[in-house]
Amino acid sequence: MDYSFYDFLKLLGSLALFLYGMKIMSEGLQKFAGDRLRRILTAMTTNRVTGVLTGMLITALIQSSSATTVMVVSFVNAGLLSLTQSIGVIMGANIGTTVTAWIISALGFKVDIAAFALPLLAFAIPLIFSQKSQRKSIGEFLFGFSFLFMGLAQLKSNAPDLEANPDMLAFVQSYTDMGVFSILLFVVIGTVLTMIVQASAATMAITLIMCANGWISFDLGAALVLGENIGTTITANLAALTGNTQARRAALAHLVFNVFGVIWVLCLFKPFTEGVSWLIDTLFGTQDPAVAVSFKLSAFHTCFNVCNVLIMIWLVKFIERTVCAIIPQKETDEEYRLRYITGGMLSTAELSIVQAQKEIHLFAERTHRMFNLVRNLLHTEKDDDFNRLFSRIEKYENISDSMELEIGNYLNQVSEGRLSSESKIQIRSMLREITEIESIGDSCYNLARTINRKRQTNLDFIEKQYDHIHFMMKLTDDALAQMVGILENPEHQPGDINKTYNIEHEINNYRNQLKNQNILDVNNKEYDYQMGVHYMDIIGECEKLGDYVVNVVEASFDLTKEKKGL
Repeated sequence: MDYSFYDFLKLLGSLALFLYGMKIMSEGLQKFAGDRLRRILTAMTTNRVTGVLTGMLITALIQSSSATTVMVVSFVNAGLLSLTQSIGVIMGANIGTTVTAWIISALGFKVDIAAFALPLLAFAIPLIFSQKSQRKSIGEFLFGFSFLFMGLAQLKSNAPDLEANPDMLAFVQSYTDMGVFSILLFVVIGTVLTMIVQASAATMAITLIMCANGWISFDLGAALVLGENIGTTITANLAALTGNTQARRAALAHLVFNVFGVIWVLCLFKPFTEGVSWLIDTLFGTQDPAVAVSFKLSAFHTCFNVCNVLIMIWLVKFIERTVCAIIPQKETDEEYRLRYITGGMLSTAELSIVQAQKEIHLFAERTHRMFNLVRNLLHTEKDDDFNRLFSRIEKYENISDSMELEIGNYLNQVSEGRLSSESKIQIRSMLREITEIESIGDSCYNLARTINRKRQTNLDFIEKQYDHIHFMMKLTDDALAQMVGILENPEHQPGDINKTYNIEHEINNYRNQLKNQNILDVNNKEYDYQMGVHYMDIIGECEKLGDYVVNVVEASFDLTKEKKGL
C-alpha cells in the first residue's frame, strides 16, 4: 500500500480541522447553552448511575464512543459538566459503544455522522450572520460540530487503510505462540492500531477479519479488543489539547478508567475468555466458525465494559484524585464552575445560605486576583506575554458574569422555600453583594482595555503619571483586600467598615487632586492630551471600583445586622 508524504500532510490537516471544530464547538456551547444546558446535564447526571445511563444512551444513539467522549470533554471545557459527572458519562459511553460492535458483527453497518456535517453547515451559515448573539452562538456551535465530525471522518479516510488491507497484518502469525507475552503484545498492537485508525469500530472489523481468516485465536482477538479500548481514548485526549485543565483531566480519566479495566481483566484473562466462550456456545450453539468468533468477540467486548463499569463506578473519587494528581491545576487556568453550590438544593435554607456566602467570598477573591492581573498588565512589555495576560483577564470577566448569574439563580431558588423574614432580607443583601462584585470585575476589565488602548498608541506614560497610577492602584488594592477579609469573617467589627470608608475617602480625594493636576500638566505640555485621557480613565475607573467595594461592604454589614437581629 502506497502512503505518500502528501497523504501524511492530509492526515495532519484532518487533525487540524478536528481540533478547530472542537474549539469552536466548545466556545459556541459556552456562549449559548451556558446556564440552561448545564441544568439539563446536571439533572441527567445527578449521580453515578444516571451519568452512566446518559453516556450509554448518547453513545448507543450516535454509535461513536469517540464522539461522546469528545462532546463530554467540550462540556467540561465549557463548564457544563463537573469532572465527577464526566467520568460517569464516559463509563456509560464505553458500554454504549459495544452496541456498535454487535451491529458490525450482525449487520456490518454503521451510521456515518459525518454525512450530516455539510447539511448542518447550510443551517448554520444564516445563524452566523445573524445580528442576535444567541443565534450567532448557535451557528458557531453547529459550525464547530460539523467541522469536528468532518475532521474525524477525514482522519479515518486519510489514515493508512489498514482495514482494507488486512493482509498487511498477516505477519502477526509469527507471534501467536508466546503464551502470556503474545497476549500482552496483542494488547499493544490493538492500542496502536486504534490510535492510527481513530475508530475502535474499524479496529474491531480488522480483528474480526484476522480471527475469521484463522490468523489468530479468539484469545488473541480478545487481547486486541482490550488494546482497542485503550487506543480509542486518544480521540478525547486530542480534543482536550485545546481545552482547560478540567477538560484534560476528563480525557485522562477515560484513559485511566480503561487502563485499570484492562489490567484487572488481564489478571483474570483465561477464566474471563473461557466464560464468554461458554456463554456464546450455550446461547447460540455450534454454527459457522467465522460467525461464532465474531459473536464471541462482541460478547467479550460487552462483558468487559459492563463488568469494568460495575467495578469502577465505586472508584470514581479515586479516579478523580488520580487524574488531579497527574494534571495539577495551573495557576493561569481558572475553572468555570462554582465550588460550593451544586445543581441540587441543600436540605435547609440556612445551609444553602451558608454555602452561598462561601461562594460569594470565593467570587470576591477572584475579582481581587483579577485586579492584580491588571496591575501586572500595566508593566508587561512583550507582545506575547501581554496578549496572554489580557486574554486571561477576559476569561476572568466571563467567569465573573457566570458566577453572578449562577449564585443569583441559586439564591432565588432558596428564596422560594419557606424562609423567615430575616433570611429573606439576608438573601436580598447577598444579591446586592454579587451585583456589586460583578461590577468590580467589569471595572477591572475596563482598566485592562484602557491599558490595551494606550499600548496601541505606541506612547507611554511619564514617570510622574506612573507614580500616581501606582499609588491609586495600591489604595484600590487595599480596599479590595479589606473587602475580601470582611466577607471571609462573618463577625464584623464596627472598625472594619470605618477602615473601608477611610480608604474610599482617600481614593476620592486623590482622584480629585489628580484630575485638577492633569489639566495643568496637559497645558504645560508635560504629556499630550491623549495620554492625559488614558491616564485619567485609569484613575477614574479605580475610583469607581472603590465605590463598588464600599457597596459590597455595606451590604455585608446589613447582612450581619440581620443575623444579630439588630
